[in-house]
Amino acid sequence: MKSVIESSAAPQAIGPYSQAIRSGQWLFCSGQIPLDPSSGQIVAGGIEAETEQVMANLKAVLAAAGAGFSQVVRTTIYLADLADFARVNEIYGRYFEAPFPARATVGVAALPRGARVEIDAIAVIE
Repeated sequence: MKSVIESSAAPQAIGPYSQAIRSGQWLFCSGQIPLDPSSGQIVAGGIEAETEQVMANLKAVLAAAGAGFSQVVRTTIYLADLADFARVNEIYGRYFEAPFPARATVGVAALPRGARVEIDAIAVIE
């Protein structure tokens, strides 16, 4: 059994996908890019502002499922420029406590709407 998770506090999907899907205890959150939920536009302010918006969007999706960052077990960070890794890593790290989720970081040629960062997550909800 799977159920769709949606939050109006996060950007609506810009394609044929859901913000998140819950299946049993598993929550699979789609990648979040730095779209402002009210305007639908990429936030201004560089990689730091983009990363903060991505984390805010992800937090909203997790909250809609009754979860938080402490329940995240796996993330993937996609970066359009790996030179941004240290700044993204520092901001990302503020949202998690030990034990930290498993993670992969991937350099990509491009992201939707010209975003510089995208993050997806998998959480376990008890």
